[in-house]
Amino acid sequence: MLVRYFAAACAAAGVEEEHHDLSEGTTLDGLIAAILAVDRRIEGSTGNFSLAMVIDRSSFLRNEVALRDHGAKLSTGDVVDVLPPFAGG
Repeated sequence: MLVRYFAAACAAAGVEEEHHDLSEGTTLDGLIAAILAVDRRIEGSTGNFSLAMVIDRSSFLRNEVALRDHGAKLSTGDVVDVLPPFAGG
C-alpha cells in the first residue's frame, strides 16, 4: 500500500510518501498501526509521538475517496492519503 502524507502529517512522518507491505484485507486501523511502528528518528522529523497525534486528528482517503471506517479492509494496491486538519477552510 502506498501512504501519502500531507501538511503536518508529512512533517511528522519525515517523508511525503511510503510503501507498506501489508496483507490483502488489512484494515485501516492495521495500516495505522504499521505506520506508527516505523522508526522515525529522522533529522528534522518530530517523531512518532507527534505523528500519532496528527493521525488521531486526520481524515483518510482511499483511492481519492473519503474513508471513515477504521475497520474497512484495504487492498494491497490501494493509495491511502493522510490529511490532517487544514486551517482556512
